[in-house]
Amino acid sequence: MGKKRSVAGVALATALLAGTASTSIAQSEIPAPGPELCGDQEWNIGFANLVRNISFTIDVENSIQSAADATGCVELTILDNNLDGATALANADNLITLGAQGVVEFQTDEKFGLVIMDKFRAEDIPVVAIDIPMPGATFFGADNYRAGFMAGEALGTAFQEQFPDAPPLLVLGELPQSGPIPAARITGILEGVRSVYPDLDDATQVIRFDSKNTLEESRTQMSNILQTIPAGTKLMGAAINDGSTIGMQAAIQTADRLGDALLASQNADQTFREEVCGNPDGIIVGSTAYFPERYGDKIIPTILMLLQNQPVPPSVYVDHVFLTLDNIKEYYPDEECAAAG
Repeated sequence: MGKKRSVAGVALATALLAGTASTSIAQSEIPAPGPELCGDQEWNIGFANLVRNISFTIDVENSIQSAADATGCVELTILDNNLDGATALANADNLITLGAQGVVEFQTDEKFGLVIMDKFRAEDIPVVAIDIPMPGATFFGADNYRAGFMAGEALGTAFQEQFPDAPPLLVLGELPQSGPIPAARITGILEGVRSVYPDLDDATQVIRFDSKNTLEESRTQMSNILQTIPAGTKLMGAAINDGSTIGMQAAIQTADRLGDALLASQNADQTFREEVCGNPDGIIVGSTAYFPERYGDKIIPTILMLLQNQPVPPSVYVDHVFLTLDNIKEYYPDEECAAAG
C-alpha cells in the first residue's frame, strides 16, 4: 500500500543518509507541522514507541500524535516495542502488513536494527529512528556526547564545591544494548567530570553498571555497588536517563548515604521535574533536557518530507539545556516548582 518513491528520490535519500550529499537543509529550516506538508494526499505513518509506560516516551508519543493531527493528513498507527528487540522486529512486520508508508522507529536493541531496516527497505518505506540509530534511517534525537558532557561538567563542579577535600569517585549507569551512539552520552558525562578532575582514573575511580534503561534495575545495581564502597566515601553518579538516575538515588537513600553523594541525569522529563521540585534538598543537581514534548514537531515534518522525496539532514539533533532547580521555570513555566535558595 502507498506511493512508491522515485528512483531519483531513493538515490538522494540514500546519499543524504550516508552524509555524502551536498544538498541538505538546516535543522531550523524543518517546517512546523501543518496541512501544507501533506502534498495533497493522505499518509499512513507507523510509530513504534520504545515503551508506552514511562514519562519520556509518553511525552514523545503525545507530541508525535499532536503533530500528526496538526497536518490533517496523517493516519498514525502506534505500536509498543516494550524495550525489546524481538518485539520491535515483530512490530516492523505488523506495520508493513498494516500498510505504513513511512515509519518512526524508537527501539532499544542495536542488534535488531539491520534486520528491521532490511524489512522496511524491501518495501521502500522511509524511516526516522529516534535516539538509537538504525542503518539507513534518518536519525532524530540527542546530541549524545554534548548532552552527557553538560551533565558531567555540572556534576563535577557541584561535587568539587560540596566535597572539596574528597577524591572523585564516579558511578555510571550505562545502556550497552543500545550501541555506541547512546554510549557517547556516558562518554560525555565521563569527560565532563574529567574537565573538572583531569586526573580521574578509569580503573580505580570509575564504576560502571548496566542500567537496562529502568529505575528498578538501577536501584538494584546501585545497592550492590554501595556495599563495596566504604561508609563515608563521597561519590557522584549519573545514568542514561532520569528513571535510572532516580533509581540510583533510591538506593543511596535506602542505604542512608544521601549526605555522601551527588547525581546528575539525562532527559529532564516529568519524573525528574517532579523529583527536584518536590524534593529541593535532594542530591540530583540537574538533568540535561531533551524536550520530548517537542519531538513530534520535527519528526512528523521530517517523515513527510522523506515520503515526498524532499532533502532532509541525515541527523536532526535536539537543542539541549542543563536544567536545574534554578532554571526549570524558564523552560517549563507551568511547573509548580520554586527556585532554589
